[in-house]
Amino acid sequence: MKHTLALAVLFTSGLAINAAAQTPAAPAPAAPVAVSAIPAKVAVIQFQVAVAQTNEGQRNFSDVQKKFEPKRAQLKAQNDEIESLKKQLQAQGDKLSPTESASRTKAIDDKTKQLQRSAEDAQNDFQTEVQDMYNSLASKVFEVVDNYAKEQGFTLVLDASQQQSPILWAAEATNITAPVIAAYNTKSGVPAPPAAAPSAPTPQGGTPRPAAPRKPAATPPAPK
Repeated sequence: MKHTLALAVLFTSGLAINAAAQTPAAPAPAAPVAVSAIPAKVAVIQFQVAVAQTNEGQRNFSDVQKKFEPKRAQLKAQNDEIESLKKQLQAQGDKLSPTESASRTKAIDDKTKQLQRSAEDAQNDFQTEVQDMYNSLASKVFEVVDNYAKEQGFTLVLDASQQQSPILWAAEATNITAPVIAAYNTKSGVPAPPAAAPSAPTPQGGTPRPAAPRKPAATPPAPK
């Protein structure tokens, strides 16, 4: 795993100084300082990947995609209509009067603008649904991270999926992404999705704790 970990954490506590005077003229030296240290145990997680790759995350993303399939089909139909009109105009261009050619060109432009507006609206709606789904699931996955870290005795868990992550390098043994996914799947009881199911997107931006991430990098329903 190629991520950052240039941090050293040291917790110290327990300072005791005991001194007893032997005589007024010659006080006894101070006792040695007693310091107890709690060794650091650091873990690294790709939190956004963990959320997206849980069985529940993949299932929910697939459900969102299915919800937008009718809209995707509608946009594709509109796009196919525009492409057909363009081919007809190109094929018949020299046979049309200037007025008819201008009228058809305007009709194509109007339909194209309408398609663009519809595609943008659909994309925004799609990404909003994906982000809402992610935020809701992230809160539950974070609870598992919290419990897992405490059970394993970690004193610090760093998120390697943040764009401004402080992690430069980390040993693969510190990566708890896979065990956290497994622990969440066991807790949720959601079965693994079929092999052909689409993978949930990994949102870009900061990891929620459980704050909302930036807009997910999900595939919009707009046609190419």
